[in-house]
Amino acid sequence: MSDYMVQESTGSQAVRYRKIVMWIHWITAVLLIMQVYIGFTFHDLPRGSEERAFVFGWHKTWGALILLFALLRLAVRLMNPPPPYPSDYPKLKRFIAVWNHRLFYILLLALPLTGLAAVSGRAENGWVPLQLGLQVPAIPGISPENEFGDVHETLVFITLALIVLHVGAALYNQFVDRGPVAGRMWPFRANRDA
Repeated sequence: MSDYMVQESTGSQAVRYRKIVMWIHWITAVLLIMQVYIGFTFHDLPRGSEERAFVFGWHKTWGALILLFALLRLAVRLMNPPPPYPSDYPKLKRFIAVWNHRLFYILLLALPLTGLAAVSGRAENGWVPLQLGLQVPAIPGISPENEFGDVHETLVFITLALIVLHVGAALYNQFVDRGPVAGRMWPFRANRDA
């Protein structure tokens, strides 16, 4: 089976993502950065403290927002497939980039869902409280003592590794390779010569 994103090309020039896709990309990046900050902040606070509960409430709220945004992002992606890479971009790099993006999509769904599963066992009346008086339905049938928190934390570190790979590759493509690939996404310049 052929992988369209790895096999096809746009010729010698890179084709930029659509504006809506670029907006969603950068909003997602900001959401993730804030969530990582909130997550590590609450994790370091004393257990049982009001401050920890307050920050944890925001962590859950931000997670619900990320899940909603990930579903929107997936819908937009299905309606706006990404442009293939330029023809001179090596297939191994294409493969790594394509699978890095696919893993991001999986993690953008798995992280909030494992977080929700981790707290669902202690949810009262089948609802998980968030900030601003909001609630989300708990996942039924989950024990208060479950392993989803550990899975969630492991996925966080996998996500951080993928972010480092993604950002490093974008910067490498822009400033070392100086090819057109990074120009597919704002703020990098579009369609510049290698």
